Amino acid sequence: MTLTAALLDPLRSGAAAARPLITYYDDATGERIELSGTTTANWAAKTANLLREECDVEPGTAVAMLLPAHWQTAAVLLGAWWCGAEVAAEPADADWVLCDADRIDLALAAAPAGGVVALSLDAFGKGLPGLPSGVIDFATEVRLHGDDFVPWAPVPDDTAALAGATVADVLADARGRAAALGLTASDRVLSTLEWSSPDGLGDGLLAVLAAGASLVHVRHPDPAALDRKATSERTTVRLG
Repeated sequence: MTLTAALLDPLRSGAAAARPLITYYDDATGERIELSGTTTANWAAKTANLLREECDVEPGTAVAMLLPAHWQTAAVLLGAWWCGAEVAAEPADADWVLCDADRIDLALAAAPAGGVVALSLDAFGKGLPGLPSGVIDFATEVRLHGDDFVPWAPVPDDTAALAGATVADVLADARGRAAALGLTASDRVLSTLEWSSPDGLGDGLLAVLAAGASLVHVRHPDPAALDRKATSERTTVRLG
């Protein structure tokens, strides 16, 4: 079973499929986006199809993320793991680098022999004009792909998934951190953690999904507004 299937399958069936899974705020822009379990899985599937069909991503392919903690980053991570890819610790070690608009030059320099997928992270799905030749515009291309994804072959549990750790190890770590944090399926987690480190990604996304909880992630948090969000979103746990 892929890491994505292990994390998402329980969250896209029954009552869990319709309830909010990821609620994303950006206090710098006023953006608020809410995704159910079904919608999150659809975005992950679209991403997985794009990566497999346009980038030839398969088990053993290394991808790197130069992306902030964002709902689209969650979709990209889950899409890559659905393909069986490893999320590498360093862009220089990757076959493909997925980046935001501010880090396209860095991605191109880090992966001269690989490829780059650029994300606008725009709330309305706008693409990035004037991209360098060969750079794939995520927003434009992902919408062309299907909402369902089926791996061509099983992904063994000992396949590398995150910075050398296997699928089995990442899943066990996520479940262990969920237990250590006291997270359950009834929790709604308010987080400001960045996902650029394994610890931040583990607690701020993977542990939440492994527990079957829902996530309220706040980027560029306004400290004065966090308590109001905690109340309005009915969160039960705060991270960061």
